[in-house]
Amino acid sequence: MGWVDLLSDFPVSSYREPGSIPPTPFRNPYPVTTADDFVIQFIQDKGLVSSALVSEAREALGAIPDGQNPDTLAIAKLVETGKVTWAVICKALGKEFDMEVVDLAQVSPAEELLKLISREQAERHNILPLQMDGVELLVAISDPLDTETLDSLSRVLKLTLNPKLAPPDELKSAINRCYGGGAVNVSYEDVFGKSEDGMSVDLPQGGEVKEDDAPIIRYVNSLIVDAIRRKASDIHLEPLEKRFRVRFRIDGVLQEMKGPPKRLQASVISRLKLMAEVSLAEKRIPQDGRIQARTGGRDIDLRVSVLPTVYGESIVMRILDKEGLKLGLPELGFFADDQAKFQGLISGSDGVFLVTGPTGSGKSTTLYSALNYINKPDRKIITVEDPVEYQMAGINQVQVKRDVGMTFAAALRAMLRQAPNIVMIGEIRDLETAEISINAALTGHMVFSTLHTNDSVSAVTRLVDIGVKPFLVSAALRGALAQRLVRRVCQACAQPYKPTAKELYTIGMSEQDIAGATPMKGAGCPKCNERGYKGRRGVFELFVITEEVQEMIYGGATLVALRRKAREAGMRTMREDGQRKVASGMTTIEEVMGATVADDVL
Repeated sequence: MGWVDLLSDFPVSSYREPGSIPPTPFRNPYPVTTADDFVIQFIQDKGLVSSALVSEAREALGAIPDGQNPDTLAIAKLVETGKVTWAVICKALGKEFDMEVVDLAQVSPAEELLKLISREQAERHNILPLQMDGVELLVAISDPLDTETLDSLSRVLKLTLNPKLAPPDELKSAINRCYGGGAVNVSYEDVFGKSEDGMSVDLPQGGEVKEDDAPIIRYVNSLIVDAIRRKASDIHLEPLEKRFRVRFRIDGVLQEMKGPPKRLQASVISRLKLMAEVSLAEKRIPQDGRIQARTGGRDIDLRVSVLPTVYGESIVMRILDKEGLKLGLPELGFFADDQAKFQGLISGSDGVFLVTGPTGSGKSTTLYSALNYINKPDRKIITVEDPVEYQMAGINQVQVKRDVGMTFAAALRAMLRQAPNIVMIGEIRDLETAEISINAALTGHMVFSTLHTNDSVSAVTRLVDIGVKPFLVSAALRGALAQRLVRRVCQACAQPYKPTAKELYTIGMSEQDIAGATPMKGAGCPKCNERGYKGRRGVFELFVITEEVQEMIYGGATLVALRRKAREAGMRTMREDGQRKVASGMTTIEEVMGATVADDVL
């Protein structure tokens, strides 16, 4: 393997970003190749390290074990001590050999490709199949000089191999993940054992972990790390009759991963319950907990929900990157005209602004982005949330604690005594919270909150249904934004696409609507896991409260009448906003159809 082999395996609990220094003691158990003689000279010639550092690394090795190449050990030592990283070496080699360097963080090869190259071959030659294109197989390698392996595999498979370069540590992690259930630097056999016997793990009530329990701990840690690296929003562990299913929700879509054997279900669930600090003994009622983790220098919170089912306890973990939300308003998916209206509403000095939609539609992200936009040194902003999902500099954030009486309403009363300019309430759920919010808006505060309604205009009738007087709603409400999330076409593999007349008809468009536009579709590539989509954007319906609308609310107008008036004033529905985003190439007809309803249904 030579220079392409990793310095050593290291535990997932100490996982760091690719290219960082592995925390384990220095060792190199891999065989010798002459490629390292070239590489160590290459990195000196390119100025990546000095000859003095190379000499220092060689001196630090001491006695060289039999069968080991000093250059192999010296390169590994330089990486271990942080003088250079695998990623930097790989980038330089890619430029030298005119080879593309690929990002393996979210690569997920098809099962058929993994059968072409066995796990043993992949680990022995440090090679990973990525994508099939006719008779050409795209593969990731970490040693550009290992042409013998490529030639041999090409003859055996009767395929042309198109090699791409990847840092050896990332490639080894990707091989373990793709072939072995998502572990990072931990093989499937290491975690689960090779036989049904001798693999019984019981986690004690006191939380002490025995040496025999380490494989379960490594698996749970690797599962969480893998979900974070894939940018998943949820981890679902679901006990079924004959298997234990693991799924990640990525870009709003559940994707099944390789799960542990059914026999390890109880041990994995017990480990997660222990980490979430919920009762291990209680298996009859739902429980909620939280796991705090740190990976890649970031603090991650996982909200854990445990639900008893027929075949065991189901666990869903919501991943919250507390420091990772740095979205501006354009990144939400606004077009310029809607963004200008939105900025005008949220920049007001008083009133209530609501974001509506079902669970998982991005309401909190939109509110945080709005607060980030208006967060200025001359404004005091206080939020009350359950839970505090993201930490924002310069903002006072309050956590709801119902067990001690810190409810939304109680926190809101106390917040108003702090003389804030802007107040954000996680959700208006009851009359008490709604009334305090309205009164705060009427006394000179700008109030942001969320409501669970299907569209923006329904926010008015929802507040009235809760019990707020119509004259208070008309006086305090400034606007409401309804939204849904649609997957964005992958920018790496996007191709122009002409929808058929039938497809246009289903979404309410015509060929004239896309004249001069460029709808796009993703062809599928390693960056988007061959799905054609990467990331999500919002489709919006912005309801602005005008004087005419205020009079209608005060007079008890129906939802239909309010919607008709809003449309006359220029409000676009979510379906219409989705149509514009299809024409612009941001998303596809299928995504908009799945996220919105036809306007005549409303």
